[in-house]
Amino acid sequence: MTSPELTNQVARDGSRTEEATGRAPSRFRGDVAGLRAVAVGVVLLYHAGLSFLPGGFVGVDVFFVISGFLITGQIVSEIERTGRLSLIGFYARRAKRILPAATVVLAATAVAVRLFVPRGDWQAIGGDIAAAAVYVVNWRFADRAVDYLAADNAVSSPVQHFWSLAVEEQFYLVWPLLIVLAILVARTLRRTDVRPVLWIGLAVLAVPSFVWSIVETANSPARAFFVSTTRLWELAVGAGVALIATRAARMPRTVAVVLGWLGLAAILAAALLVSGKTAWPGYAAALPTLGAAAVVAAGAAAGSRGPVLVLGTRPFRWVGDLSYSLYLWHWPMLIVAAARFGELSPAEGLAVALASVVPAWLTFRLVENPLRYSRKIATSPRLALSLGGNFTLAGICAGLALVLFGAWAAAATPTKGRYAPGAALLSTRPGTAPIGPVPERFDVITPDPLQIRQGFLDVPDTKRDGCFQQVVGAEVLSCTYGNPQGATTVALVGDSKMDQWLPAFQVLAAQNDWKLVIAAKASCAFTSARMLMADESGRPYTDCVEWNRALLSRLVEERPDYVVTSQSGSTALDAGGGGGSVDAMVAGVRASWRKLDAVGTQVVVLANNPHPGGAVTCADKNRKRLSACAFDRVRHDQDPAYRMQRRAVAGVPEVKMIDLFDAICPTDRCPVVFGNMLIYRGGSHIGAAYVRTTAPHLARALSDVGVPAVYAPQK
Repeated sequence: MTSPELTNQVARDGSRTEEATGRAPSRFRGDVAGLRAVAVGVVLLYHAGLSFLPGGFVGVDVFFVISGFLITGQIVSEIERTGRLSLIGFYARRAKRILPAATVVLAATAVAVRLFVPRGDWQAIGGDIAAAAVYVVNWRFADRAVDYLAADNAVSSPVQHFWSLAVEEQFYLVWPLLIVLAILVARTLRRTDVRPVLWIGLAVLAVPSFVWSIVETANSPARAFFVSTTRLWELAVGAGVALIATRAARMPRTVAVVLGWLGLAAILAAALLVSGKTAWPGYAAALPTLGAAAVVAAGAAAGSRGPVLVLGTRPFRWVGDLSYSLYLWHWPMLIVAAARFGELSPAEGLAVALASVVPAWLTFRLVENPLRYSRKIATSPRLALSLGGNFTLAGICAGLALVLFGAWAAAATPTKGRYAPGAALLSTRPGTAPIGPVPERFDVITPDPLQIRQGFLDVPDTKRDGCFQQVVGAEVLSCTYGNPQGATTVALVGDSKMDQWLPAFQVLAAQNDWKLVIAAKASCAFTSARMLMADESGRPYTDCVEWNRALLSRLVEERPDYVVTSQSGSTALDAGGGGGSVDAMVAGVRASWRKLDAVGTQVVVLANNPHPGGAVTCADKNRKRLSACAFDRVRHDQDPAYRMQRRAVAGVPEVKMIDLFDAICPTDRCPVVFGNMLIYRGGSHIGAAYVRTTAPHLARALSDVGVPAVYAPQK
């Protein structure tokens, strides 16, 4: 987010900024002020859920360009005026301008979360607030985005939008240092004009960042979205515009007018045409980035016939002045409202986004302006840095306080001392479900939903043992359980929906003297078809293809007695490359199964379980009315992966299928808690503790299809 007062500086005229003078400036870039209004406007409408702007997030890319332009213009102006750059002065201006308003929002968000957001989210959000206060939260979100198991229970953070502020602050750390180095180089070379050396420094920053943005977006788009290394080039584009501002101001007016309007059209086109399926940022981000650069570069020469005709009007300028505070306030208000009242409709989201104008205006008038125009602060860099440091400390304390509240809530929740039988309560005879209505409450739930939401991972041992392959990576990681020398070898292969059943297989492996081997990869079904990425980008999942190829080769060579597989994916890339299709997946899984059958390995397909919705959060919020979290049993029959499995098995008689649905949905409607035990751990995944109690049901199902498996009740 750009600082509103920087818009008042014209990078090419060398005028003093208001931070230095303590007075409002005499010159004003109305087009840049209005462009900030466009940027924050499309972001707010997008976050409100309005479907006609699927690419509204490109407003952040526009902000990056504006920030790079204004910050660089300010720095160059200082260098040309004084012959040097005061880093202390620069960081002091940033500290007193950015930190106070941000801290006010962080503190208010911490209070709102404590009052209105379920306690299970307090610790995670508190950590986010603390990270946002020191402007490293983008890396926290990047790590969370690619951690498959962490993402399973990820909450919508009310400070997630601070990732872009973190990127800008990290740019502010690097770019001025490069400029100081450029000044030293210019003096060494006895050059009076520092701009040519600045271009070299800018290229050093921008070119690797742009290349890495393309590479990382192709390999890990979820991570690429947040990290600063993929975004620096966008700020560098704005910096480049600042360096050519004087020449740009002399371009022919007709050219400038066309360029300016085309740039504005490019931004709006990106907001209308780009969507969540577009791999971002990568090369696609060049459209709004270059569009914003064109508007800014052409503004001075285009004059009143350029985009300033619209952008310079009073409504746009007013919103532009509020843009920083609007950006800070709107997102936490949307997230807290959704947590308090449930999912918001687009109309409700728009109402909340518009309501954020009120605290934004108050923050602008009571926090931003008083500090912006304070002569005492403007003339004392040490005071400004001290002010910023104290606000930063306050933001950290707000986050840590929320973490402590969450920890205390978890400590006060009873979790031990009660037997949790789970599925062991049920008969293993087929056809006995449903047994009755959904239980409404349990005195103690194990594991407690609050524990799950605060990071307790009720996951199989593959997580601990490092043999669950994440989305990125093609190496076949495997673990062996049971008896390594067992006479019978059972291999479990597939995605996380196969991995979730490991605890039950471990019980049977110990009792049946099996050698149990597991190889699982996130979002990667066991198939010879070409899988697609699960992020809806439509891109081929190349690591999955390579992993499957290596895994199938290993299985054919080792010839386990039995291979059990399950999956959540129902489509794969069709032969024509036109997108995902069920036919392609059916053909792919059958091809893999038949290769195993050809070497004497019996394949067993374990039916996929349906998605329960937000089971963990619902159980935490409805402990005395758990039926509110139940879902219809018909969801199982309608599950796309289950239907694909049945179709695929029907065409390969030698492959058998088992279904443990009655063990996880034993009642009239499917519960999320049964037998004092939480069934799910997040997403559609069943928790390891509950899975372990399904061992007798698994033994019966396997023996029914010819796999010798017995279960003895454990004491």
